[in-house]
Amino acid sequence: MRSNLMVNIQDMSWRNGDNWLLKKINWTIRPNEHWALLGLNGSGKTTLLNMINGYIWPTEGKVSVLGHPFGEVDLRDLRKSIGWVSSSLQEKLYAGDKAQHVIISGKYATIGLYERVSEEELQQAQAFMQTLGCSHLWDREFRTCSQGEKQKILIARALMANPKMLILDEPCNGLDLFSRERLLESIEQLAASEQTPTLIYVTHHTEEIIPLFSHTLLLRRGEVIQSGRTEDILQTETLSHFFEAPVIVERHQERVYVRAEK
Repeated sequence: MRSNLMVNIQDMSWRNGDNWLLKKINWTIRPNEHWALLGLNGSGKTTLLNMINGYIWPTEGKVSVLGHPFGEVDLRDLRKSIGWVSSSLQEKLYAGDKAQHVIISGKYATIGLYERVSEEELQQAQAFMQTLGCSHLWDREFRTCSQGEKQKILIARALMANPKMLILDEPCNGLDLFSRERLLESIEQLAASEQTPTLIYVTHHTEEIIPLFSHTLLLRRGEVIQSGRTEDILQTETLSHFFEAPVIVERHQERVYVRAEK
């Protein structure tokens, strides 16, 4: 029986050879929830994303995504409803393509455009660029855009496929302070739209978890340390336990900044 849950993972573990990279994961994402996935490098974040996208199969436990239990759905069809924005995609795109064409190619899940572009597609691309604050990139070659601008183009590209879930995989990596803030502001504007898909924002920096992410999951060495409402998770005691070191939590304009306790 199909549920209305966006993600429902129950006691899921995944083994690669003799190594258990994910262990007894439980994670439920309900409609209208936006989640942050917080974990240090090597915590298993990418492996968990690969599981949600159906690129790997659970060794143990149950996984259901967008109401479809694994084993009862064609995972290739399921992936069409999930947008995954990762900076690794930048290297695969054609550097000389115009920004709007990179965005429209997301509708066809292709690298490059091989179909005649319709007026409707151009208008759709323009609307996404406006929402994300990058309309000025129209007609710009992808290679001439900054790292932050490229990330906005990739987000717009993912939205062209009208996904039900959008995964933002460490989108602020490599950005300077000001580019990071502009990108986060664009994500906030995106979330204000009624048509916004469920967002999963992956990071290892607490200060990137802006207020729109109502829930946070802490992942360490393939295990969920804690999950729940962000305001309850981003606390001194919880984060000190998570980082396995005493930390000081400072709040500024509904953002949480963490520094090591000396």
